[in-house]
Amino acid sequence: MTEPTAYEQQAPPVCPRHPERVSYVRCQRCGRPTCPDCQRPAAVGVQCVDCVRQQASAARSATTVFGGRVSDRPVVSIAIVAICVVVWLAQRTVPGLTTDIAFIPVLGESQPWRFITSAFAHSPTQIMHIGFNMLALWMVGANYLERLLGGARYAALYLVSAIGGSVVFLLLATPPQGPVETWSQLGSWGTPAVGASGAVFGLFGALLVLNRKLGLSSAGMYATILINAVIGFVVPGIAWQAHLGGLLTGAACAVVIAATSEPGRRRWQWPGLATVLLVLVALTVVKYGFAPYIPVAT
Repeated sequence: MTEPTAYEQQAPPVCPRHPERVSYVRCQRCGRPTCPDCQRPAAVGVQCVDCVRQQASAARSATTVFGGRVSDRPVVSIAIVAICVVVWLAQRTVPGLTTDIAFIPVLGESQPWRFITSAFAHSPTQIMHIGFNMLALWMVGANYLERLLGGARYAALYLVSAIGGSVVFLLLATPPQGPVETWSQLGSWGTPAVGASGAVFGLFGALLVLNRKLGLSSAGMYATILINAVIGFVVPGIAWQAHLGGLLTGAACAVVIAATSEPGRRRWQWPGLATVLLVLVALTVVKYGFAPYIPVAT
């Protein structure tokens, strides 16, 4: 009989993903050989790329205190700024575009898209208009609120606040009580409004509410709101009504988010924000329902 040898030569270990590569380093998680291209640093030793991917897919996404997904890149704010800049450039080159997308109370019922498109348009002749709005958006939105709320909730806050600014502009406009022959006779009912100011003021209102929820000071923001409110009444051509509407709407949205920030209550955040939007729609329907039909000569 032949006796088995005490030592039998074994094939060298190879990386499962690259069988042509010999590797004596093993993954600390699954124990398989892993070549340098497939190694990933771990707390102790290394792990293979497959184990790292498996852990990443199984890991729960980090969330903010209000339930949003944590992100280091303010994607929504970047998108809003980009859209506003593109629209502003288009306004300067396309005749009549500003009038087509501005919010005008007399046209809001038949052209409801104006409630939101006006928030992405600015005065085509005043670069400071879009400049100040985008600066405020970046300082309050991109640097703070988007990271605090997460992209989805922040986008909803911005859009609903923009609509709220247009709605209050409509509510405070006075329709003429008789037939008109010229557009100028419409008064405030025919006054156009453009600008992201309503939505930006919505961010201001939300910041006040959320900081109060977190126990943080908003002293500087109160001063900013007061200064802008005074400017809105003193400087002609500024739609202070939209500022007020955005501020109130943003605060209302933030109240909903703050009141449902606990993990067990976050499922009510989106229905709550939808309720705020439905209230704005209801106010719009009531306003147009009581306003007389005014045919306007073109």
